[in-house]
Amino acid sequence: MKNRSQYVCQQCGYKSPSYLGKCPNCGSWNSLVETVERESKGPSWSKSNRRERTISSTPVKLSNIKTTKVQRIRSEIKELDQVLGGGIVPGSVILLSGDPGIGKSTLTLQMLSNIGGLYVTGEESGEQVKLRAERLGVNINKISILAETNIESILEAVLADTELKFLIIDSIQTLWSEELTGTAGSVGQVRECTLKLLEIAKTKHLSVLLIGHVTKEGTIAGPKALEHIVDTVLYLEGERYQALRLLRTTKNRFGPVDEVGVFSMEDKGMREVANPSEIFLGRSSDPGSQSYNDPGSVIIATLEGSRPLLVEVQALSVATQMPIPRRVGNGINTNRLQMLIAILQKHLRLPLGNFDVFVNVASGIKIFEPGADLGICLAIVSSFKNKPLPARTVAIGEVGLLGEIRSVIGLERRIKEAKKLGFGIILSPKNYSHFTEVVKKLF
Repeated sequence: MKNRSQYVCQQCGYKSPSYLGKCPNCGSWNSLVETVERESKGPSWSKSNRRERTISSTPVKLSNIKTTKVQRIRSEIKELDQVLGGGIVPGSVILLSGDPGIGKSTLTLQMLSNIGGLYVTGEESGEQVKLRAERLGVNINKISILAETNIESILEAVLADTELKFLIIDSIQTLWSEELTGTAGSVGQVRECTLKLLEIAKTKHLSVLLIGHVTKEGTIAGPKALEHIVDTVLYLEGERYQALRLLRTTKNRFGPVDEVGVFSMEDKGMREVANPSEIFLGRSSDPGSQSYNDPGSVIIATLEGSRPLLVEVQALSVATQMPIPRRVGNGINTNRLQMLIAILQKHLRLPLGNFDVFVNVASGIKIFEPGADLGICLAIVSSFKNKPLPARTVAIGEVGLLGEIRSVIGLERRIKEAKKLGFGIILSPKNYSHFTEVVKKLF
């Protein structure tokens, strides 16, 4: 067995035989840390438990491989099962990541109470996990707890339980292997521990869910370095001070990647939201309510994955005393907002050069798809002219630089969702070809 020292970037995993002040791969400064790696002739879980060889080294024609229909494991959480493509595939490795405190541990604990399995915690003690489970009111009879951070000890416990079908690791940054000298959470340790879990998942048909932490700056090693290893990557998003949580999938070898699960964080844990539009509309479930007839308020139909959602967009335009007017977008792309304001100035001759423009998407959701363009433009015009749109109105469409209204993906699904919720006036590319036509009709 040989010992080898390398410098590993803690941001992207780049390896260098010598120290570098700046990582040539990701460009981060002072991120290369010396790591001593031990090379052995063959990988192992421990000295007493050698890895079983189940993969043949002889090539086999793909047509000769026999397959069987896999029965997915249902988590009994419809939003989660939908994102996963119908349930959890036995033998798959899932990575669930998100900001600290967003609700990853809460969601996985609720899921494990329905499925049953082993919960490995490296951040909490067994007593702390039980207190959280009792607060959530979940069934603790199906859950086994192991407070351990050494990957070799964890694998020994997993191999000893022949009936185990599901394993949760909370979190992958806390695990460490005896075969490496790097600290827990480093790129080398995270990758090595994940590879060991991947091997046992494939050989024992054990479903594994890894919880990984990320920050907005991406300073914690883990999820980005593991996305190519695992089968499915889930991201739990949301603002810590708001109840809304969105579960997205960016990679799924066993299902679609355009599904989105909607949850609400409450005292009793994560609650599924059957009708997300009610949360996003927020102020009143009645589309004809006076609260939606205020100047600057427009309802748009957007897509989150393959799901149509109705969201309220609010705009405020006020005269400015500054030489350069402000353009502030909350929940939308600021560059896109500046482009739409330029379109309004060009085609409607609106003197927005002397006005600050603020646009906000209600309920904390973020919209970056072009189907919201028409609604954003109408909200700005409505605020500038101080005239509301008619009640029960929904705007759908992309606005081009020439002022034309372009079609968007899933237009029929958006229109169907709007009509189902009682909106009768649909402003879309099916009815109007140019933005000025809509403005003349409404204002």
